[in-house]
Parts: sequence; C-alpha cells; structure tokens
Amino acid sequence: MRFGRVLRRGAMTLCIGVGGGAAVVVWKATTLANEVALESLKAHAKSSSAAGDDELSRRIQTTPLPTRAQHLASMRTKTYDVLVIGGGSTGCGVALDAAARGLSTALVEKLDFASGTSSKSTKLIHGGVRYLQKAILGLDVEQYRMVKEALSERANLIEIAPHLAYPLPIMLPLYKLWQLPYYYAGIKCYDLVAGRQLLRSSYYLSKSKALELFPMLRAEKLVGALVYYDGQQNDARMCLALALTSARLGANIANHLEVIELTKGQDSSGKEVLTGAHVKDRLTGETFDVRARCIVNATGPFTDSLRQLDSPEAKKICQPSSGVHIVLPDYYSPSKMGLLDPNTSDGRVIFFLPWQKSTMAGTTDNNCAVTDGPCPTESEVLFVLKEIRNYLNPDINVRRGDVLSAWSGIRPLVVNPNSKDTQSIARNHIIEVSQSNLVTIAGGKWTTYRLMAEETVDRCIEVCGLKAKRPCSTRGLLLDGAHGWTPTLFIRLIQDFGIDVEVAQHLAGTYGVRAFKVAKLAKLTGKRWPMIGIRLHEDYPFIEAEVMYGIREYACTAVDVIARRTRLAFLNVHAAAESLPNIINIMAKELGWSAAQKQLEFERAMEFLNGEMGLGLKASSGQESDALESITEDEIDLYTKRFKALDSDSKGFITVNDLRKYFKRAGEQVSEDQLHEILSEVDLNKNAEVDIDEFLQLMNALKTGHVSTSRLARAAQLNEEMGISSSNDYGKSGGGL
Repeated sequence: MRFGRVLRRGAMTLCIGVGGGAAVVVWKATTLANEVALESLKAHAKSSSAAGDDELSRRIQTTPLPTRAQHLASMRTKTYDVLVIGGGSTGCGVALDAAARGLSTALVEKLDFASGTSSKSTKLIHGGVRYLQKAILGLDVEQYRMVKEALSERANLIEIAPHLAYPLPIMLPLYKLWQLPYYYAGIKCYDLVAGRQLLRSSYYLSKSKALELFPMLRAEKLVGALVYYDGQQNDARMCLALALTSARLGANIANHLEVIELTKGQDSSGKEVLTGAHVKDRLTGETFDVRARCIVNATGPFTDSLRQLDSPEAKKICQPSSGVHIVLPDYYSPSKMGLLDPNTSDGRVIFFLPWQKSTMAGTTDNNCAVTDGPCPTESEVLFVLKEIRNYLNPDINVRRGDVLSAWSGIRPLVVNPNSKDTQSIARNHIIEVSQSNLVTIAGGKWTTYRLMAEETVDRCIEVCGLKAKRPCSTRGLLLDGAHGWTPTLFIRLIQDFGIDVEVAQHLAGTYGVRAFKVAKLAKLTGKRWPMIGIRLHEDYPFIEAEVMYGIREYACTAVDVIARRTRLAFLNVHAAAESLPNIINIMAKELGWSAAQKQLEFERAMEFLNGEMGLGLKASSGQESDALESITEDEIDLYTKRFKALDSDSKGFITVNDLRKYFKRAGEQVSEDQLHEILSEVDLNKNAEVDIDEFLQLMNALKTGHVSTSRLARAAQLNEEMGISSSNDYGKSGGGL
C-alpha cells in the first residue's frame, strides 16, 4: 500500500495506491494552494474589520425589540428600500444584511420564522465533504468554490453565534482496507480547502480507539476510523437570532403575514416595476399594502409561486426534494461524536448525530410536492432505521418504537434559468431579476445564508438604485445574545437565580446573554432546589418562562412555541403533546385568548404533531418481525392476546393506568412507584407507553434468556388467566410514534 500527494504549481495531483494497483486523479486548478491561502487571508481581514463595527454592535445589544403590533403599524405607513418575502434563513439573512447597511427594511413571513426548511435541517454547518469529492473526481471547479465558500461561512457562523453553533467531531468508520487511504486523502483535502478557517484538524483512529469513543459501533470487520470536524447548530433558534438582530437594527419584521398579491407601478422611465405587496394578517384577517422600492423573493420551496405571482408565464425553476430525519434516545450515540455513512444502500449519505441530548439521524432524498406542512412517511422512517442498523453493534436492537419524532424538510433545489442545460440542478445558489425587478434568491444551503444575502443585497442596490449608508457588515457581526457570552455563563445563572444545572446550560446555550431576561421571568418551584424554573416537561430542560419570553420574541401560536421557541416537538412528540395544555394556558393568560381560541390552538398543535412531527405515523404489523426470530407465529398470537387483554381501553399500547386497573382487579396492593418501575422495565424509549412491538420483543428476550424475568409479562399472563379480555384491534407499532 502506498499513499502520496503532490502539489504542483498549476495542478494538484492525488495518487492513491491499494495493493498493486493505483488510481490517479489529476485536478488542474490554477495555483490552487495559493488561491486557498489568499482567500483565507482576505476573509480573515474582512472579518476583523466587520467585528470592529462598534455602532452596530451597540444597537444590537441595547435596542429593545418592538412588539409585533408596532412592526405592523410601521409597515402600513412607511415606504421601504427593501421588502423581503420569506422568513427562513435566507430571508432573515437578507433582512439583516440590508438593515446593517442602513437600508430601510421590512420582512414578512406567511407562517413563523424558520417554520419551513430552516428548522428541519440536519443541524450541520458544513462545506460538504461529498461535494468536495465530486469536485475532485469530476474536475468541477464550481463545486470546489462552493465548498470553499461554505467552509469560510461555517467558521464565521460559529464566530458570530458561539452560543448556538459549535464544532462537532464526526466519525467515518472504515470497514475495508482500501477505504483508509482514499477517505484519508479526501478528509485532508477538506482540511486544506478550509485553510485558516479550519475548525480542528482531522485524524485517524485505530479500531480499538474508535470503539472506545463510539462503543455502539459495529466492531466486525472494522479496520479503523477517520474523524473530521464540521459545525452543528440549533437551526430554528439561529434563524430567529437573525430575525431579532435585524429588528434591533431597525428592520420591521412580521410573522403570520401572508403576501396575497404584488403591486406594480411605473418608474421614472415608464417601465412597469414592483412597488410593494398586498398582505394579509393571518391572525386577524386584516389586509393592507406594504410599499417598497425593491422586493426580494426568499421563499425557498415556494420560489416559483411568488415568481408566477409577479409573472404568470415565468418558467418554474424549483425542483423540491424532501429529506426526512428521525430522533432517537440519547443512548444511541455518544454525546459529543457524530457518525457519517457515505455509502448507503441507495447511494445517499446518512448522518447519525448527537443533538440537544438526543440522537438525530437522516436524511432521505425524494421528489415531493411543495406544501406548508410536509409529513414524513413510514417507509422513509424505516429506511433511516435500516441504514442505522448497518453501522451499529448487533447487540443494539434498533427498534421502530424508539423513534421519538420524525419530520420532513423540503430542499429548494433549483435549475439555473440562465443555463443552457435546463435539466441541470444548481448545487449553488442563483439570483434572478425579473422584468419588473423582482429579485429572487434561490437554492444554496443553510451554511451559506450570509454570503447569499450579501450578493442579493448587492444586486438589489444595483438593480433598484438603492443608496446604502455602509458596505456589507455582516461578516463577523455578532448576533443577538452573543455579545459577552462565554461557555461558563450558565454558572452565573445557577448562582444568581438558583436554576437547575441542566436548565441553566440550556438557557445559556439557547439565548446567550439574553438568558438572564428569561430567568427573571421564571417562577418559584416551591422546592429547596432548584429554586426557580418550573419545567414544561420533567424530562426536558424547557421551562414555563420560555413561553412568556417566546411571546416577546413574536411567538403567536402554540406551534410556534413547541416547534421553534423551544424544540420540544422535534425532540419528543409525546412530551410536546403532554406539555400542550400548560403551554396554551400560559399563552392564553399572556395574549388574552378565549376558551374557544385555546381549543383551536390545541387542535392545530395536535394536527401539527400528528402530521409534520410523525405522531400519527403507524407502522404496519410485521415490520419488526426480523427481531422476533425466536418466537413462533402461534406464540406471537398468544402474546398478542395477552397484550390486548391488558390494554383495557384498546389504545394500542399499555400505560401505568392499565397496570393500575389490573392490580386492582387482582386484589394486589402496588404503589405508584412500583407501577412505574414495572412499566419502565420494558419502556426503553421512556415515553410512558409499551406498544405491541416492545411487548413482543420482551417475550422474545424472555424465551432466549436475554431477560430472566419480567413483572409486566407475568401480569399479562395472569390477566389473561383471570379471563379479562379486550376487543381492541391492534394497529400501532412503535412506542415513540
């Protein structure tokens, strides 16, 4: 085996030899190494200059947030330089860039900030290892530049929001010897392209060390592993931070404000141009006009809808693709190490990442229709689970019932309308200007939102003749909550307010220095410790004060709170559903909701959880039969009857209440703690339910000897012998969903 790399002026030659053969890839890119170094130096100098803008930083730290009503009042009367339509990462980035340049700016969003793709990402801030691989193997300079830009933006994002973004090591396990030099070369190229923006250097791990750091990994045939670094973020909170920062710099922003039509007029030369938008407040039904000299279309998957609102004959450029992610309990992965599977069974890439003290896995890639509420499908969830099994130790039973939530995000892939090849997907972003001066920014990725925004505002200034007070200032500009943040800030929260450690870490890592404002809203717990901070759910660090503070940050509905002001719906749909009544009561008190409005909010939130978050998914029976090899069909029938008999209300799962009813009928005295212990023995995903799949796997474990005894199994047997039966029709597989 031999491995060599030669950098020559005017060319990069990569030689990889395995055994007696050799593969040689030659990439001719003019002074590549020099270009990387030069661009990194420029980026560093530009970052230092922007970070020194004291006036902008002062305004971000000290300017109070206007209320939503105040934003709307301004929108009715002002004429703006820029009106941004779309409140995702791109739209909020454009609003921030424009406001930082001194342009009068407004932003409107049909639903909530980050309600679409921007809250449903893989949570990574990355350049794209696979794109670099394609760039090298395909001699694609455009993809190389895209990776280089993304790596620079990755470093900037971690710098400007250190409380929301951080470096994450990601392991690439290797199961074939030839993969070692091949992937090592690729990962080192990734480091090289990052240049001075490198987070940390990649490295090789032996088999034993890899298993020590990632003990869940499949050990059979493992030859070693590579570890590289990318960034991870709380995507919805990051997008909201962009929106809040723009508001503190003078932008008027409003969620739940839908564009009904675009208004037009004539400029000084007689050309028909856009002059604004007719909007509808989805909360009140009120409509009015927002006037602007330049309009930006940053609507992601809805790009074509707005383009055709401007010009009905406009050809579609968006090709939407859905990506499904699932969340599993934290014991599926180490707390500080991710995993990358670069070669799934159908050629996709699967990430397996720790996130918010849970484990997230994804994603899929399927064509889809554009909708406000994309829903995951059972087949997509099962695909992700299947790929996970290939990399985890066989002793770990990857169960459908462990899925705590599942969601689908729509990637707004675009075809460049200016390209001769109209079927070619643009992996980078594109900016299009219509005849009426609608500036459309489409494509791209979360990581490069800032660069996309900068180029978009540059185009707005050029096309519409806008007069900015200063050049682009967003590189190095700290976002809301970042000023004065340190990794130990949570200790001050504990000492100053008497908050639980986990809650304090969560608040500091979500709100930055604004966490103190949240803590001041927190109520006494009535306990010796923690003194304040009543949790919304006992298993998660979100507290009631966040609901009240979320309203100050423009949360208008219960879904806004459970999905984006907190991430409860993304982490555990059952916990979100259980917390809903309390959340709605808090919001009702703050916003003056009637009983009818509270009921409507509950119904809408449950519809959201059932559809978009996967609570309503039902796996068909038999999909986990591969894990029940030791029990016969007759035994499955027997155990299913026992399960149904114990499930007294025909719910499809067993709860503590079912056990309580059984022991009462049996005349046995069992304490509440004992009831929970009995259920907990089987309820591995800790959602307070045992479904048929969990029950059958328990019986399988009892038969094989992996489990010696179970009080729940014994209760089910005795319950059947007592003649207590139920007529329920089993239709649920999966404790989590």
